[in-house]
Amino acid sequence: MKFDRQNKNIFTGWWWTVDKLSLLAITMIILFGAVMVATTSPAIADRIGYDSFHFAKKQLMFLLGTFLIIVTVSFMPPIAIRRIATFGFLVSILLMVGVVLFGHEINGAKRWIFIAGQSLQPSEFMKPFFIIVIAWMLSEAKNRKGFKGFQISLILYALVAALLISQPDFGMFFVVTAVWGGQLFVGGLSIPLVISIVLAGLFVLLVAYFFFPHVAKRMDSYMFDSGGNYQVRKSLDAFDSGGLIGRGPGEGIVKQSLPDSHTDFIFAVIGEELGAITCIVIVCLYGFIVLRGLRRMMNEDDLFFVYAVSGLLMQFGLQAIINMGVALHLLPTKGMTLPFISYGGSSMFAIAIAMGMMLGLTKTRYGSVLKKKKLVWEDA
Repeated sequence: MKFDRQNKNIFTGWWWTVDKLSLLAITMIILFGAVMVATTSPAIADRIGYDSFHFAKKQLMFLLGTFLIIVTVSFMPPIAIRRIATFGFLVSILLMVGVVLFGHEINGAKRWIFIAGQSLQPSEFMKPFFIIVIAWMLSEAKNRKGFKGFQISLILYALVAALLISQPDFGMFFVVTAVWGGQLFVGGLSIPLVISIVLAGLFVLLVAYFFFPHVAKRMDSYMFDSGGNYQVRKSLDAFDSGGLIGRGPGEGIVKQSLPDSHTDFIFAVIGEELGAITCIVIVCLYGFIVLRGLRRMMNEDDLFFVYAVSGLLMQFGLQAIINMGVALHLLPTKGMTLPFISYGGSSMFAIAIAMGMMLGLTKTRYGSVLKKKKLVWEDA
């Protein structure tokens, strides 16, 4: 098979239009994550009585599925992405209702449902689908006079927010609120309305502080440095132990006693074993993917692409920032994975869908007029 521009088959067409630099950066993060899970997870597996490489072998299967999802979704044309997102959003909402009614409770929260013996977190998959559906509604509101895109997006957001709060999952609620507000801002929502959304979100978090003990405990530990969070203390010890260049691959000791060292606090293990320099490189890779995607987006004249890509990149970047911020005690603790690095099937596959959509929507479309277009900033 020849990969030249004159060859018109679907594979060469994809290769010459997809953003290969973003794909390379994503691949580097995924492979790095597989190595880190392989070095981190044996201590966890031994502690709970599993085979030493139980998590590493499962992560390898997740990795293969992740690559397949990214490539498959990136092949899709925009109309297929919209249709898949609409169907996926409806299924995710139904599954989230099922989680509230029949979900498996862990630490006072219901976020997982078991299907055919496998655990699934529907809210993870809901995020990219929600972003695409909202982008579609907002773009239609701009393109079709009288279409109530903002009002529809508000109803959909309220539905998602209610389901997340009922689980409860306030961290996910914050991410969804921030991304939805960001999409509205990009779409021309007035500053006062954006501020109102932010204040409403803060009010919900304030209510959660007073009515949910685990939220209050995490906030108190963060704000008053009460020393009540064992994992954060161990995480900071890991960064301190690693220094600039780290103790060496596999030589870290914090993973022996840190319960979530292969998931929520894997960034701490990276800091201890590979040092601050490697952590900075990881941050730069995430930043490159976000900035590269935004740069490709700025060439678009279709508002759907602008809203969708900006939302997907906001979700991707925000999730990475939250995970790393928690590990560094810059943010309150929240069970959120580091994209493509932390162990976990639901998270890996959901992020793969998001990045596959981003790559699919930022492909160069020959034959269309690509021009920079100023967004019309006006009140919704």
